[in-house]
This record gives sequence, C-alpha cells and structure tokens, in this order.
Amino acid sequence: MSKHLIIPDTQVRPGDDLQFLTAIGNYIVEKKPDVIVQIGDFADMPSLSSYDVGKKSFEGRRYANDIEASIEGMHALLGPIWAHNKQQHKNHKAAYKPRMVLTLGNHENRIERAVENDAKLDGVLSTNHLGYREFGWEQHDFLDVVVIDGVAYSHYFTTGVLGRPATTASALLSKKHMSCVAGHQQGRQIASGYRADGRRISCIIAGSCYEHDEEYMGPQGNQHWRGLVVLHEVNDGESDEMFVSLDYLKRRYL
Repeated sequence: MSKHLIIPDTQVRPGDDLQFLTAIGNYIVEKKPDVIVQIGDFADMPSLSSYDVGKKSFEGRRYANDIEASIEGMHALLGPIWAHNKQQHKNHKAAYKPRMVLTLGNHENRIERAVENDAKLDGVLSTNHLGYREFGWEQHDFLDVVVIDGVAYSHYFTTGVLGRPATTASALLSKKHMSCVAGHQQGRQIASGYRADGRRISCIIAGSCYEHDEEYMGPQGNQHWRGLVVLHEVNDGESDEMFVSLDYLKRRYL
C-alpha cells in the first residue's frame, strides 16, 4: 500500500505570494508520500489567455514573466525537499525520492494552442520552457490518463461525444467505473461506490490550490475550498481520502 499526495491547480502567475507552496513542500517533507501528483495548471500562463485579450487587465502580460513565475514557484515547492535531502546526505542518510507525476493542464496547454494557431511560434514557445522534467517530474501530456495503484489521474476526464469535462464527481463515478482524481474545477467533490468484487472506488474533483481570486467568478464564486488531497493506504483503486486546506498548511508549516 502507498500514500499519494495530490496538488491541485496552483495557477502560479507573476506577482503571486508563493509562501503557500513552501508550506506544501514542508508538509511533504514531514509526511513523505510515496507518490506526488501535480494534477495540472501549475503555471497559469495569463499572457496566453484567449479570454482576456482586449481587456485592460491584459495589458503588460509577458510570456517570459509567466515562465519565470512558474520556475520560481517550483523552487518554492521543491526547496524544502532539496534542503531535507541535503541534510540527509550530510548525515549519511537516505534521500527522500518520491515518484513525482505531473499531468499538464489546460493552462499549460495554452502554449501548444498558441503554436497551433500561429506556426511562426513553433520553436519559440514550448512547454519545455517550464522545465518540469528538469525539476524531476514525470510529465504527461494534457488529458493523458496516468493510472497509479489503480487510481486514474488526469487534469480532467471527458464525457460524451464532444469530450467536455466531467463536472461532478458522481458523473465520473458513473462514466469511468474506477477510482479517478481530476483537477480543473474549483472546490472539492467526492463520490464513492463499489465494484462487483466489493472493493470501494472513489472519484474526486479538486482543482484549487491557490490563494488568488478569479475575477470572472465574482465575490461569491471565489468562496470555494482550496488545498491538497491525500490518499492513504492506496491499493488497487481503494484508499482513505483526506483533504488538507491551504489555511491549515500555512498556519502549521510556515
């Protein structure tokens, strides 16, 4: 059995306070999950947002700044692990080396869409600039499904002939028939059921692990849960689920 820690969408953008990522890193060092999954949209990439073009808020956005912010965010997240392993090496002890899996989200996919829409950008813009692999992540393409210990991970799961995202955990449960974890949608949802052999399966949607508010959601829409998901005792799709809020992480691990 293993422990999975899932980091939902962080949507790191220029100017963000990144202390919450350091708190997550400190939590990881203490709890030492076997698997860390970043479910996508680690980087926000606001300079490539098609929704904000023409708005006053769009002025001044730069691709290079978005990349720099994401790299800074990754240093904030992984820095505690690096510091821990440096101390372990000094004390002649084994380093902590979890499996690190990252499924690209639709915000990172903005880079691919920009290249697809303008061939001149081929070779100029690339998800490789985010450096996820260099940071040690096992990177998977947008909407690829990664199955670990019987749990399927993807930024979101599609349903229907149009391939739209499943918007409820219960829909995931009824359509996918296995334990799934998705990000993309703010807040948290969980639905559980049972396989024919009696093993429990759970589907979770948790897509908000950031502190900023989204302008398009308005004052009421931004009152959603934000935090991590931890799956304990993961075995053949069955697990004990735990949610850890950002508020708690910042109080306890900074």
